[in-house]
Amino acid sequence: MTSQETIVVYIVEDDDAFRKSVERLVQSFGYKTVACVSGQDFLALAKSLNPGCLLLDIRLPDIDGMDLFEILQEQGCNLPVIFMTGHGDIPMSVSAMKKGAVDFLAKPFGPEALRKAIVIAAEKADRETGLDAKLREFRKRIKGLTPRETEVLHWVISGARNKAIAEALGVSVKTIKVHRGRVMEKTRVSSLAELVRMAERSNLSSSV
Repeated sequence: MTSQETIVVYIVEDDDAFRKSVERLVQSFGYKTVACVSGQDFLALAKSLNPGCLLLDIRLPDIDGMDLFEILQEQGCNLPVIFMTGHGDIPMSVSAMKKGAVDFLAKPFGPEALRKAIVIAAEKADRETGLDAKLREFRKRIKGLTPRETEVLHWVISGARNKAIAEALGVSVKTIKVHRGRVMEKTRVSSLAELVRMAERSNLSSSV
C-alpha cells in the first residue's frame, strides 16, 4: 500500500489565487503537492511522476483539460485524474467519467468533497502502481522466451487452438503443448485468461 506521505497531488490550474488555495487545502490533508499553471508545464513533468493523482482544471490557457487528459492516456500515463471546473455541465462530466476520470468537481467545492475524491484517486493510484510493477515483470519474462516459444505465445493469445498452431508451424500437437506449458511456466501466469490479459495490457500484438 502506498503511504499518504509518498502520494503526490499534482495541481494544474491557471488561476493563481485558486491554485494556491487548493494547494494549501491539499497539504492540510497531509499530501505533498506539485502545482503547475498550464498543461504544457505539466507535460514537461509527465515522464518523471511520482505515485499520486492529478487535480486538473478544464479551462486552461494552452491545452484544454480534456485534451490534456487524452494526451496523458495516449502516453500511457496512469495518473488518476480529478477534474475541477467552474464551467462544467452534466454531459461534460459524464464524458470525463467514461474516459476514466475519478471525479468531476464543480467550483466552488468544499474541503470534504475534495478530500474524498483524493482518497479514492490515491487508492486507484496504489492499484495502478502495483499493476505497473506486475506488467514490468511480465515483459521481462517475455524476453526470456525462446523464438519458438514467443511464436507460440502470439498464436495462443490470438485464440488459436493447439491443433491449428501445430498445423501452421508444421509440428505435432504434443510439441505445441510442451511449448505452451513452458510459456505459462516462464511468464508465471496462473491461467490462459491471465496470460491473455497481461499480454493485452503489455500491448503485445496477437498477430501471427
